[in-house]
Amino acid sequence: MSSPSVRLGIMVAIAAIGTAGMSFGAVASPPGRQASAPGLPGSARVDHVLLWAPDMDRGTAVMTVKLGFQVRPGRDPAGIANRYVRMADRSFIELETLTRPHPDMDPGSKADQDLLHGGAGVRTFGLGTNQLDGARDFLKGEGFAPTDIFSAPANDPDGQGAGHPPRWRLFAFDKQPLSSFLFFIYYSPPPTAADSVADDAAARVHPNTAKSLDAVWLLSADAESDRKQLAKMGFSHASPVRLANVAARGYDVEAKGTHVFVLQPDGPGVATDALAAGGPQVLGVSVAVDNLPRAQRWVERGYETKLKGYQGPLGNSFLAPTHGDLGLWVEFHAAAHPH
Repeated sequence: MSSPSVRLGIMVAIAAIGTAGMSFGAVASPPGRQASAPGLPGSARVDHVLLWAPDMDRGTAVMTVKLGFQVRPGRDPAGIANRYVRMADRSFIELETLTRPHPDMDPGSKADQDLLHGGAGVRTFGLGTNQLDGARDFLKGEGFAPTDIFSAPANDPDGQGAGHPPRWRLFAFDKQPLSSFLFFIYYSPPPTAADSVADDAAARVHPNTAKSLDAVWLLSADAESDRKQLAKMGFSHASPVRLANVAARGYDVEAKGTHVFVLQPDGPGVATDALAAGGPQVLGVSVAVDNLPRAQRWVERGYETKLKGYQGPLGNSFLAPTHGDLGLWVEFHAAAHPH
């Protein structure tokens, strides 16, 4: 996504969503590793998260000064501004903030803000697919409630103009299948002009050597429920996972080389406190970097603290102490195949 018009499509699509209360439940015996459920056409992987910040400049400063990302400008057409952290694999983190007391908020934006109470955090994430219509048809056939497909407007300022396909198309769900808001999105091929290609490549280079958004961490009171729903959607490669640093456990659900960690609290600690304070949420994300020691030195300097590395689900990792700033934990891990 490259403009708030995409957010508008997402938020309109999830306007009818309600977040139901969930009771604590135990993680069931881990499912066996299975082949992907038949029928889901194409492939889908983690694409991006929508990260709300109470103040855009403060949020940007955290991402740049403390974490070592490059943040690129977005737009502000109706009192909701956005900026971007773009990765080499085309995944990204989208920063959003309210810029005036009474913005022109669509129902979905209002729902996010009602859950966040004006604070920082993530309640919505997207999966990118290369067969949007087929994925929607399959999910509808499986009993889910996908919305109509929304497209970038004809006057999209970041589009390629008349005669070209819309820059993006997406659908969400009238009744959300997961504990956090989910949508599927498809992008048309990017411009091929030399200056556009060069600008795009430059936007994806980060001082901390970040390369990809590899995992989102969905926190709820019932990880098994999210796992079952993802399996029904066609994501049935799941294995047990435990994130000791945030006292959470559940499943690692694979999505074309990326991961959706569906989690619930594992005793007292960070996850229990976060769920009690904010309900179901995207508790954290995992970002792959080419040079883990460099990323760790940057974050240690930014936060003026020493951090301990550990062997996490995605390999050698460290956890940045970002929750107080962003309402989201950011884990950095060594890229499996450096770019």
